[in-house]
Amino acid sequence: MADSKAQNIHLHHGTVNRARREQANRHHGFTVWFTGLSGSGKSTVSVALEERLYQMGCRTYRLDGDNVRTGLNRDLAFSPEDRIENIRRIGEVAKLFRDAGVINLTAFISPYRRDREMARSLSEDHDFIEVFVDASLNVCEQRDPKGLYKKARAGSIPNFTGISAPYEPPEKPEIHLHTDKLTLPECVEQIVQYLLEKGYINWPRSQTPA
Repeated sequence: MADSKAQNIHLHHGTVNRARREQANRHHGFTVWFTGLSGSGKSTVSVALEERLYQMGCRTYRLDGDNVRTGLNRDLAFSPEDRIENIRRIGEVAKLFRDAGVINLTAFISPYRRDREMARSLSEDHDFIEVFVDASLNVCEQRDPKGLYKKARAGSIPNFTGISAPYEPPEKPEIHLHTDKLTLPECVEQIVQYLLEKGYINWPRSQTPA
């Protein structure tokens, strides 16, 4: 991670800290970090999980790869260097959401283990949950919802993960989803059960959103 170029910077802490925000939200702030090939189901599962958590009364926010690249990271391409910076920025944003006591879901290919570990290193113990969204390259190419694999095979998209750029699967993810074998509800249920068993969330809750 690059050092800050700014000088004379001092953190300013307010009176409303993370613990108080979590108390108000009635759950911990943590990150569910989805990683996997394009077409593996990261965005689909994260959308469904966010809906489920919202219905359970949780405060959530979802950070999706394409969405973030239209704003915060629109100056970045897909070179190895830009991929590193892309994940560094997202890691910092996820850290802010955790400090706000919000459950944040990130859906990014994030192909390099070192970059995912960098994002994890910004977290406190146990508030970063890596979810490996696992589907074979063949299945991802068959799905190809955006037509990206076809373009990558034709050579019109350089540095495409799984084709012309590497993907390094997690070695010890907290959750391993086989999306080529499980249904969407089964994937969501697997994550929710993990969160319940580990005490990240509680159910039933005293209130639910209107």
